[in-house]
Amino acid sequence: MNPKSFFIAILFISSCIFYYQITEDTNPETSNSIVTRIIDGDTIELINGQKIRLKGINTPEKSMPFSQEATEFLEQLILNQSIKIESHGTDKYGRILAYIFLEEKNINKELLGEGLATLYYYEKDKYYDELKNTEEFARLNQKGLWKKSPNSNCLKLIELKYKEQPTRCSDDELLILENFCDEISVTIKDDATHIYKETLQKGTFTKKFSCIWNNDGDSLYVSDEKGLLIFHRYP
Repeated sequence: MNPKSFFIAILFISSCIFYYQITEDTNPETSNSIVTRIIDGDTIELINGQKIRLKGINTPEKSMPFSQEATEFLEQLILNQSIKIESHGTDKYGRILAYIFLEEKNINKELLGEGLATLYYYEKDKYYDELKNTEEFARLNQKGLWKKSPNSNCLKLIELKYKEQPTRCSDDELLILENFCDEISVTIKDDATHIYKETLQKGTFTKKFSCIWNNDGDSLYVSDEKGLLIFHRYP
């Protein structure tokens, strides 16, 4: 093959790859199937055995407040129902990442609206603004997991230092809280599944972290057994 033909072939292949990346992003695959099992609030199983992880949201982990409510909400709504699935690739566990719809109703959004899930995004898509507004409505109305604790005035966020070196983990991350009340037992978590149980004495609480808080954007949730104490999202 002469150099000119080789160059044209490479250009053609590169163009095809670029086109595929664009169309995969803007034209997700859609299909229909029947839900045979609700694994938890954001994971379901289809009649063919394929597992679906609902995209753009995160529901509480098992044993955490509102985990059971989120699971039961999905069971009542979609178990043994035929749903439309808008697929957006797979996660590291082989589950399909998807938005699911029941008679054109976005179920991912419904969970947010009931206060049974929180927004969970790495990259924004066409549903991001709608889901963000739905979450904000639930938060302002203290629905579900957004219910404020009677102790919500006890804590103040002094600092959340989340920037770390991009190529390594260290103890650069730092959380400082001020507790104005007596001893409080709390749960501290991020948007993902990093969960820490702490007992805060009156005064300043300081804790270092390593590779927990996402540099590009994340959330801090601090709650007690009665409800939410602190919510902070960046950027």
